[in-house]
Amino acid sequence: METEKIGMREFRENLAGYLEAGKPLAITRHGETLGFYIPAQKKSRKAEVEAMKAAAKELDAMIAAWGASEDELMQEYKEIRRASREKKRNAR
Repeated sequence: METEKIGMREFRENLAGYLEAGKPLAITRHGETLGFYIPAQKKSRKAEVEAMKAAAKELDAMIAAWGASEDELMQEYKEIRRASREKKRNAR
């Protein structure tokens, strides 16, 4: 795949489009190459959804094995969040 050269201003103004295109880019200013944008490999949307479903299924099985109710899990979550916020406040 060939690297496309684009100016820094054009890259900045059309950033979202270039990032979605997934092509390697050479970013230039006044004809000099400043750097390169090399996109990460995209995962297919279907693979991401399947991974999320598998993780949810595994989590459901773990919760069932613990015998915890939704209310108990939410209470524990809230306590963890509260403790985390207090820790951050005290660190300042």
